[in-house]
Amino acid sequence: MTTESTLPARYQIRKLTPADLDWAKAIITHSNLYNSPVWSVIYPESKGDAAQRAYNMFKTLDYHHLHAISSGHSYGVFDTEYVFKRPESAATGGKLYWDFDNLSATGADLLDQMDFPLVHVALGYDAFEPMDFSRLAEFISYLPELGILFKTIEEQDPRDPEAKKPKALGQAIIRAGTCTRGDYEGKGLTKGVAHWYMKEKAKEGFKSIQIDSAARAVDTVWGNPPAPFKAEVTNSFETMNLEVEEEGVKKKPFVPADVWCARTVVTLRSD
Repeated sequence: MTTESTLPARYQIRKLTPADLDWAKAIITHSNLYNSPVWSVIYPESKGDAAQRAYNMFKTLDYHHLHAISSGHSYGVFDTEYVFKRPESAATGGKLYWDFDNLSATGADLLDQMDFPLVHVALGYDAFEPMDFSRLAEFISYLPELGILFKTIEEQDPRDPEAKKPKALGQAIIRAGTCTRGDYEGKGLTKGVAHWYMKEKAKEGFKSIQIDSAARAVDTVWGNPPAPFKAEVTNSFETMNLEVEEEGVKKKPFVPADVWCARTVVTLRSD
């Protein structure tokens, strides 16, 4: 039986495939660099290198996205009433028009060049087949604070490292990216997809879903799941207060971004 979605009928939730890779990468890249309360503050477009950073990020996300997509636990929201901006896009069902040599492209330009019906991305994978974070080194080199975020969240998790590891496939999901395309924000897609995802994975027999976030909107949705699911924030930190030491020098890497970062675990069944 198909899990019903609460989203308006025009929005269809579909499992992502490798054919959707570039569209998904574009949404994740653009949403993070231009709309995130963390990265858009640390790397404001006014610095002048946003387009280059976006292109670098896009080009180094293949492993991350394909690991999640190949797991079979990553989904996208497609707008079935999407109106294409260019006839050539309609002919192929959608197209990305980023010119990686155009370093003067603005965030608005890049969004306009995303002419396809995928409007929200929800990446996830089975925790029993973890991602090899060493293969994300080049990607993280363009957002070094993201590496600090990953490290801090993991080190602060009070749970026993071995106890929280699943013993087999089909027990726990790690969410690895939640982004809505800029021109579709404010339509309730994040909440609608999150609740659908919880119900879908519960139906498949999973016991829990873990999600790390650096956005209050995401925390609010995942921290308040529909019954009978229960959520727990295992650990969190404030970006303005986090201090790290590198080569003997202490610094606050996230300033001036003022965001609450958290790890939330949603229990789907307790047996």
